[in-house]
Amino acid sequence: MPTHPPSPGLTAPSLRIGMVSTYPPKLCGLATFAAALTGALRDAGHRVDVMRLDDGDEPIGIGQQVAGELVNGLPASLRSAAVTLSRCDTVIVQHEYGIFGGPDGDEVLALLDAVSAPAIVVLHTVPLLPTVHQREVLEAVCRRAARIVVMTESANARLCSSYRLDHTKVDVIPHGAAIPDRPHDGDTASTRPAAPQLLTWGLLGPGKGIEHVIDAMALLADVRPQLRYTVAGVTHPKVFARAGDAYRHSLMRRASTNGIAGSVMFDDTYRNVAQLTRFVATASLVVLPYDSRDQVTSGVLVDAIAAGRPVIATAFPHAQELASSGAVRVVPHGDPSALANAIRAVMLQPEVLVDMTTAARRLAPTMSWSAVGDRYLAVCAELLQLDEPVAI
Repeated sequence: MPTHPPSPGLTAPSLRIGMVSTYPPKLCGLATFAAALTGALRDAGHRVDVMRLDDGDEPIGIGQQVAGELVNGLPASLRSAAVTLSRCDTVIVQHEYGIFGGPDGDEVLALLDAVSAPAIVVLHTVPLLPTVHQREVLEAVCRRAARIVVMTESANARLCSSYRLDHTKVDVIPHGAAIPDRPHDGDTASTRPAAPQLLTWGLLGPGKGIEHVIDAMALLADVRPQLRYTVAGVTHPKVFARAGDAYRHSLMRRASTNGIAGSVMFDDTYRNVAQLTRFVATASLVVLPYDSRDQVTSGVLVDAIAAGRPVIATAFPHAQELASSGAVRVVPHGDPSALANAIRAVMLQPEVLVDMTTAARRLAPTMSWSAVGDRYLAVCAELLQLDEPVAI
């Protein structure tokens, strides 16, 4: 499936682009993605009208400026949103089953039908084993979209082999990431911790697989200097609403039971994007032990590579795809022994750690939000049949 490369260095008229997504201050990966892409498009000189989805899970509160809100389940809200979005040259719709109203988020179809501007739909999930209705919704979304974006070749292969759609409408544009201003900050004496530092971060909840790393840390107690493992992040709001901090507390108890409580830190400090990027750069190694075998896109994985950090991850599709770069090593799911062996092999062989770090830094520039924004602008240009590409 051909992708559509950017055309750097060329200018074109400013566009008005609609963005439909959850949005800060909501805590979710989709909101973070949409805000970052919006920033990149605005930095390139274009107007972005954000239509923030209100899925009813939490109060919207005070967040970044938006053009309007689409409240799930309210037809009048949908009509108002469609009027605003139809004034745009193109509309980028972030698609995830759980953020739109209706069964499997099927209210998105009414929105796509009501918006007259061409829609670029970004698929954040491509289920390997969808329900009948999930398949119907995704195929209907693809029919209505002027273009479809997936973020990995794994997602592209799955979408085109398992779903009925026009394959020529699909573009592969990677997930973006913030690139540190000084990519070698992680190697300075002021930022590098004295003890080797392993890191997992993100919103916490069952399925993250952090318990497997804690068990692996117990198997690594003999390593000197002693390894330290930081779990950074708060409990996912949806998980917290259902079960409070039960998962987080279970991890703390597990570390204590394994006799390694002093080597496992839980950090719930809030960090903005720049602060988080610098924080990730202080790690020696990022560990992503996710239980899911179905994850075709991982923003945390991309952020780790963008920060120039080597990664050990379970063999979910996005990690397997990036393993060929040399920056990522994959291990079986749910296997603390395999995790421990991989961590030991990397941390006790400085040349391996250096090679993985070099590979990550080599790959990082292709993941910058500015580069990714240019790719979306190139798609907009093709849709609008402009004489010149819009990448700036």
